[in-house]
Amino acid sequence: MFFLFSCEQWLVPPDPESDPVAVFDVLWEDVNRRYSFFTHKDIDWAQVRADYRPRVNEQMGQLELYDVLAEMLFELRDGHVNLSTGFNRSRNWEWYRNFPVNYDENLIEQEYLGGDYWISGPLQHQVLDEVLYVNYRSFGQRISEANLQVVVERARRSRGVIIDVRNNGGGNLSNAEILASAFAGAETEYARQRIKSGPAPDDFGPWESMTVSPWEEGTFTGNVMVLTNRRSYSATTFFAQMMKALPNVTLLGDQTGGGGGTPVFGELPNGWTYRFSATQTVDPDGRQLEDGVVPDLRLDLNPAAVRRGEDNLIETAIVLLRR
Repeated sequence: MFFLFSCEQWLVPPDPESDPVAVFDVLWEDVNRRYSFFTHKDIDWAQVRADYRPRVNEQMGQLELYDVLAEMLFELRDGHVNLSTGFNRSRNWEWYRNFPVNYDENLIEQEYLGGDYWISGPLQHQVLDEVLYVNYRSFGQRISEANLQVVVERARRSRGVIIDVRNNGGGNLSNAEILASAFAGAETEYARQRIKSGPAPDDFGPWESMTVSPWEEGTFTGNVMVLTNRRSYSATTFFAQMMKALPNVTLLGDQTGGGGGTPVFGELPNGWTYRFSATQTVDPDGRQLEDGVVPDLRLDLNPAAVRRGEDNLIETAIVLLRR
């Protein structure tokens, strides 16, 4: 009996000491003041409060409170919004769940990377029919200058470069910047960004230019194809936009999942933490990166090609680069 009682206490942490109504109000107010996409997504945050606050009371436990807060945050329809409690983490993955995957990791490893591909930090690369194929699975993995130098030198001996960032869920924007810099011939503005600065939905600071500059060690300015899908998110969306702005680059595949708002963080009175988007980023045409970057050439992975052991996106990119 002692063992069972102890396990129950371990599985369900004690209720928070803070008043659930106060916790709700702190979260709602901070999102109201700093969230950046109310107008863009046509969200009535005051109505959201009216719908959810009556469900909160002083007698409710932490699991019930978590459910209400998580549901409320889900109304933002944003993959950068999370509530972390220690026993669960709310999330919204609708930006990719209802779309084709367009990526088969086993197929890539078996048919394209093979057993003798090069590993330069997080960059995996292989020469395919005189074209350099580079696979990068997470911008959370740091790219060093030495890693980049190897890729650039191999690129210069190739007919072109394929950079595959399908299923790359993002990470550190600095890694996106250094990789894009290796293919930039001149400083190029790729987007503009502004920060939420006041309580009204449209209170923002001024737009600031975002640029990608050539890598000081020398760049590859030949033709490049970037492969994207709906699971290309956050820093990967920024990378796709950086590359799309370069004249020697073509995006191929599906549009990215978005994630164009930089997250900010907060802590609630009961110790739970949260994050949400507090900036807006638009491309040179004024299109929100939150909605994803549209490819230059739209193409899905063909199941019949996969059965033949082929990735038709990679095959198409090779043909175009060789041409």
